[in-house]
Parts: sequence; structure tokens; C-alpha cells
Amino acid sequence: MNLSVIILAAGAGTRMRSTKPKVLHRLAGIPMVEHVYNTSKSLGAVQVQVVYGHGGELLKQQCQHFNVEWCLQDEQLGTAHAVHQASPHINDENVALVLYGDVPLIKAETLEQLVSNVSGNNLALLTVNLEDPTGYGRIVRENGKVTAIVEHKDASDEIKAIKEVNTGILAVNAAYLNQCLAKIDNNNVQGEYYLTDIIALAVKDGNEVITTQADFSYEVEGVNDRKQLARLERIFQHGIADKLLTDGVSLADPARIDVRGELKVGTDCFIDVNCVFEGDVTLGNHVSISTGCVIKNSSIADNCIIKPYSVIQSARVDNKTEVGPFARIRPGTHLREHSRVGNFV
Repeated sequence: MNLSVIILAAGAGTRMRSTKPKVLHRLAGIPMVEHVYNTSKSLGAVQVQVVYGHGGELLKQQCQHFNVEWCLQDEQLGTAHAVHQASPHINDENVALVLYGDVPLIKAETLEQLVSNVSGNNLALLTVNLEDPTGYGRIVRENGKVTAIVEHKDASDEIKAIKEVNTGILAVNAAYLNQCLAKIDNNNVQGEYYLTDIIALAVKDGNEVITTQADFSYEVEGVNDRKQLARLERIFQHGIADKLLTDGVSLADPARIDVRGELKVGTDCFIDVNCVFEGDVTLGNHVSISTGCVIKNSSIADNCIIKPYSVIQSARVDNKTEVGPFARIRPGTHLREHSRVGNFV
């Protein structure tokens, strides 16, 4: 099975109150859309398409390292219209997976389970149960089987009481996706072409809609404003801190560490509060990082002590070296074993 991914990233994101596209706002140091792209590639996708609109040139410029096909959505006419900008370019035999550039924490494991449910023209849909489902499309079932998705603005009071909601993430055979998209109209309150209408079309054609539940609601949470982005940032960082603790790292306060890249850590390391790690950082064994340090794209070997408020960038620090406090180690620096760099150096 070949997988093609469509990432929808055309929205303006007006509630972000920003001049740049919403999907370029950063979580853990990289744009939200890059998180989604990286997850897509980890799934082994043979094709990734990004549907863009507002701020498209800036988006393409900042994401030029992506190996994707760019698809322009000139007018914002709804999610089905957005998908249709990309879907005709997918091989009919591929499975098409629809993702969103402002839903950065979706897990690869969840998507693998979702995609595995696609067979023939059956449709795989990701759902989640919410205590407060206000604003989300409701999953309507009969005898346990999904029959439709009803958007909140179009829902009756009875349907609004349903807790199971649509995440917007789905997977389906590409040929069948295009057949359905051609039948979707905009006869609804918003006057938009809803991708969710594909559910009723699939049921009408006698195809099954198989649902997968996300383990955590934050996986499918979209970012509409900076408050939501800050909330997801802390959730993401909490996950990193939890893994560090599990791997034997001592954190003075798991809520006060920021990793904006990849941090590899040896045994019996200690990290004090308010430290920031950017890019690729490696800590050896028995390394102590004190309060307020910023370490970027650097390697620190065994038994080193980095004292408070030191900045180390693109440097190599050998065994049993002491740095700081208040030291700045510039790019290209190599501190040999047993070196000592004092304060304000």
C-alpha cells in the first residue's frame, strides 16, 4: 500500500493576530506544519502535498527543505474544496490521508492504526470523545455504525448532545476520494464544501466507515490562537520531560525545561530549571546543567559542569570541563578535557 498525504495549510488564522500564516507559528522551535510533515514522512508516505493559500510565498520559503508538492487554494471554499486542489494528483491506487497543518501533535502510531483500516472503498475516520464538543462536527451512528457527520452549526439539539466528534483526519482510497469530492455541494449554513459530507456519500454507496479513536484529545487539537498554541507547547514539553525522567535524567522541575530539537542524554545527568536546548544537543554521563543555560547544536562530554546562565552554541566540550557562570561559548569552539571557562568569558 502506497500512502499519499494531503496537509491542509491554507487558512489565514486571523485569531493568531499575526502577519504570517498560522501554520508557521512555532511549537518546540519549529513551525506547526513541520511537525505534521515530519510525522507524514515517518509513516513512509511516498507523496506529501501541502495545500496553501494565505501567505503562501512565505510558507514555501520557510519550508523549502520539505520534499512536497505545493497546491494553491486561491479561494477558501471549505475543506472538501481544499482537498480537491491536491487529490487529482494522487495515483488512484494510493491511500490518501488528510491531515491539518495546525494540528501538530498527532501521533504517528495513531495514524498508522487509522490507515490500516482502509480496504477497498471503506473509509477510515479518526474521532475523539470530548466532554465539551461545542463547535465540532458530531458523529451520527445507527446501530453502532457511522452514518453521517453533522457540523455544529447545522446540528439539532439532539445531535449537539453527542460527545463523539470528527477530527477532520481521514484516510481513503484516492480514486474513491475523487469520486466523492465531485458529488459534494455547498448546500449548508456556511455555504462551504464540507469534506465531512464524504461520510454520508460513502454510506449511501454501501461502504463502511471504520473509526479509530485518538488516545489523547490533544493529538487532534487544532491551534486557532496563541493561548491554544501555548497550551500545546506545554503538553509537548511535558512529554519530553517525562521521557527524560524515565530515561534516568534528574530534572529540578519538569515544568521548566524547553527542548526545541533533539536532546540525547547519558546516565546520571542533572538539569536545573529554565534551561533551553535547541537543535541537536548531546550530553554525556554525569553532566550537570545549572539554571538558565541555553545550549544549541553542541555536544558536552562526560563529567562536565555547566554553571548558571551560560550559553553554548555549535561547540564541543570535552570531558571534565567547567563552563561559567555567565559564559558564552561561541560557534566552532572546542574546549579540551579539564578546561575551565570562567564567568563573563
